[in-house]
Amino acid sequence: MHQFASGWKRSYYGKGDVTVYRLHRDPGRGAVFGANVLILIYGEAFWPTYTAGDNTSLVATDSMKNFIQRETMNFEGNDLESYCRFIADKFMNTYPQAEGAQVTATEVPYSPLPGSGVAFAPAGPERAWSRVEITRQGVTEERSGVSGFRLLRLNGSAFQGFVRDQYTTLPDIANRPLHMWLDLDWTGSEPIANEVRTLVHDVFNGFESGSIQQIIYQIGVRMLDEMPTVTEVNLEANNRTWDTIQEQGGSVGVYTDPRPPYGCLGLSLRR
Repeated sequence: MHQFASGWKRSYYGKGDVTVYRLHRDPGRGAVFGANVLILIYGEAFWPTYTAGDNTSLVATDSMKNFIQRETMNFEGNDLESYCRFIADKFMNTYPQAEGAQVTATEVPYSPLPGSGVAFAPAGPERAWSRVEITRQGVTEERSGVSGFRLLRLNGSAFQGFVRDQYTTLPDIANRPLHMWLDLDWTGSEPIANEVRTLVHDVFNGFESGSIQQIIYQIGVRMLDEMPTVTEVNLEANNRTWDTIQEQGGSVGVYTDPRPPYGCLGLSLRR
């Protein structure tokens, strides 16, 4: 079930998996802007559809899809934050029967091929996203994130000194090849996803850790220290460290994907 920052809703509806690509073929205009959009709206005007099948005030979800795709032509920016705000504002101005709208957009990233301004390839695997909710009283939520980091560190990661009892089979590990997945989100309206990507990579590369918990804490603290528009950051990491097949000393090893159970580690920090 979807949640709304403005509070509990007895009903809502909308359109998801709406994909748009806006292309600028002039250099320097943000050549490829791709997004996958979910719009959800709510209001008492839509309640008769549930109780009586009366669609008098209902905006068809197919119309919502067309609205998003066509209005993307009128969006002049290149960031998801202002795009979500643009779509939500435009929708609320177009349909006065809506009491609120929540718009979530996830980037469909493409990067230029080296040395080219005309050829592109899919980027990732991580993807930025943004969510805005507005009501007739104003903005109730502005939240963004980056999901799907896949990070591998060959050394400089330890895990030892934990509780040992009759259920413990994991040995103390002073230096392991760490494979970590990471999702994070933050409050704020500024488009800082690229800066967050750089910060995550810098911390993961430069910080020798005693646990994944320590890594995500360092990321969260640096975000609050270096990005003044962020008031809250939430991080969730998965320990996806590969299973060892064979190792030769401390320099060469063969590994495979881990078994399905994985460690899940969460952290929330506020100013």
